[in-house]
Amino acid sequence: MIAETVCSAVAAAGLGIAAVTAYRKRFLTATRIAAYSLVPLGLVMTGVVEWLADTAFSPTAWAGFGVLGVSWLLFATTRAVERRRGGTRKERKEARAAAQRDAVAPAASAPSLGAGTRQSTRPATAPRAEASDDFSDIEAILKKHGI
Repeated sequence: MIAETVCSAVAAAGLGIAAVTAYRKRFLTATRIAAYSLVPLGLVMTGVVEWLADTAFSPTAWAGFGVLGVSWLLFATTRAVERRRGGTRKERKEARAAAQRDAVAPAASAPSLGAGTRQSTRPATAPRAEASDDFSDIEAILKKHGI
């Protein structure tokens, strides 16, 4: 009951402000104010305000919002787990089958990779005598990249 009264008073005040604005020859602004002020009145007349008031004070409605929240939480959790595992069960099964088809034959030799260590051309503790030595490193890097 109070919500309907407040909405009606807001609409009446808005229409009054719109009338004053129209009196000042600002018709576009007055029309916009009138449109905004009629929204609460329309909500009261359609019953939305009463429905919202009933919903806000209804324990059943709040329990329903809680159930919706739990549902959303479950959806989000399963989506996060699915992303970590790499897709759905069907997608994982297809990936395993593809990996088995593309696997290397048992009799094939393992690829021979080097040890991965490179020997330095000069000792790291050697003091640098000239500034041109610094530039030679830069020149070597530039030549390596074709610049």
